[in-house]
Amino acid sequence: MKHGNLIAGYLLGAAAAASYGLNPSFALPLYAAGLNPDSVLLLRYGLAILMVAVMIALKGGSFKVPLRSLLPLLCLGLLMSASSLTLFESYNHMAAGIASTMLFVYPLMVALIGTLFCKERIKMVTVLCLFAATAGIALLYKQEGGGTLSFVGTLLVMLSALSYAIYLVAVGGKAVRNIPSLTLTFYVLIFGSLLFVGRMALGGIGFTSPHSVALWADAAALALFPTVISLICTARAIQIIGSTQTAILGALEPITAVVMGMMFFHETLSLRECLGIVMIISAVSVVVARATRA
Repeated sequence: MKHGNLIAGYLLGAAAAASYGLNPSFALPLYAAGLNPDSVLLLRYGLAILMVAVMIALKGGSFKVPLRSLLPLLCLGLLMSASSLTLFESYNHMAAGIASTMLFVYPLMVALIGTLFCKERIKMVTVLCLFAATAGIALLYKQEGGGTLSFVGTLLVMLSALSYAIYLVAVGGKAVRNIPSLTLTFYVLIFGSLLFVGRMALGGIGFTSPHSVALWADAAALALFPTVISLICTARAIQIIGSTQTAILGALEPITAVVMGMMFFHETLSLRECLGIVMIISAVSVVVARATRA
């Protein structure tokens, strides 16, 4: 593979990670306004579908996919929406910062799934980088109130991480590998939204909508950054560098939360957090440097 393509793949993976890390920033204001998780996610996916459809139309792309790809796309959509739902539900049981930090066990899950089920060979240096990045993420963790973690919240986050890990591995599969990333994202969002529609219809969950322009803008940002941009960049990155390498770049996501906290909430960095950021960036840099030299 050409050197330029590899660099593009890693840049896309980094962009996907950074944008996905914005989930709590846009979701929590909607929660505070009284919207339930299903309403927030249906808004998120619905607005994202419109955005991707406009992008495909403007680029002159096609909405057609092979008939044999519909079932894999349905599975991908349900995996993605299940990951979203369990993560957003976990915000009701623990602080969003804690949930978002715990979510980043998924790179380890991706590596394990790839090794056990896809017969991928993972090098020792990659394993060491995975653990270094995970340790760095742990250093960014902020304990709030000194209490124990919610069992339900922890279980929901682990299910979210597992669903997302399976999604990342499956996106690189043969059934959808040749589908353009925009078209793939469109169908993932379409099929994923069925989960929220079904839950609301069968479970009697009422839909609540934003009641101000500011909240609609927040919902649009939730649809654009951690949804459209993240999913498109993720799909393209996996096509170029693979699911394991893309997952490792996910370690950059907590740094987004730290930067957002400094910019908008006047938070400061402790020595421990600085060390965590250095460990994450170092681990990711080693993986990228080795791949681009190969």
